[in-house]
Amino acid sequence: MSATNELPQAGSGTAAFSAEASTSSPAFEQWRKSMAQFTGLGLSDSEQAERQRRLELQTLEKDWDRCEGWKKELMTTSPMIVFLLKHLKMAGCEFPSSAMQCHPCDPSRAGGFSPAHGILLCQNRVSSKKHMEDTLAHELIHAYDHCKFKVDWMNLRHHACTEIRAANLSGDCRWSREVQRGHYAFSKQHQACVKRRAVLSVKDHPNCKSVEDAERAVNEVWDSCFKDTRPFDEIY
Repeated sequence: MSATNELPQAGSGTAAFSAEASTSSPAFEQWRKSMAQFTGLGLSDSEQAERQRRLELQTLEKDWDRCEGWKKELMTTSPMIVFLLKHLKMAGCEFPSSAMQCHPCDPSRAGGFSPAHGILLCQNRVSSKKHMEDTLAHELIHAYDHCKFKVDWMNLRHHACTEIRAANLSGDCRWSREVQRGHYAFSKQHQACVKRRAVLSVKDHPNCKSVEDAERAVNEVWDSCFKDTRPFDEIY
């Protein structure tokens, strides 16, 4: 018998044994589990649920860290935010960082103000630091109005007035923001934005029965509230 007949055929024997060993090795199994967690493929229902829960928690933590970081930066570097915090303190209503909370929200809002709880910053809805600056300024103007003018939040006219002032003074209606929303014009764009956004906010008030009620409340206080730029000397 020749020596060539004693050699193993290619792809059999040792090669097959090596493939089998590699697929059962601890390193391969660890790699397989890592890929399954990364892609979500090959997981049981319970593993899928656990993976989803862990991903959601990671997203919440990431959003919260980003929101808190932007907030702290803005409190010391944004002329608008520093100015409003200063005037709140002068009015006797100092607003510490702990009174501005980052939390996840539904898609309908980016922030909010409550006399009982302070300011809400929607960590999953704020798209940039500039967006947060406008949102925080808007809510701080509500806080200033509540402190300085004793707003009755159940009164539609009071609510309309502070929404007009917040939309007018915060930067929320600057032309670039309106273009992003698909609203733009070359004549009285700012006024149209302020009125539209004030009506949208008042419309959601529990005492508001219709869009017509919201428009009526905004129109009744428009002249005096749009002209009132306190604590600013003019529109920002």
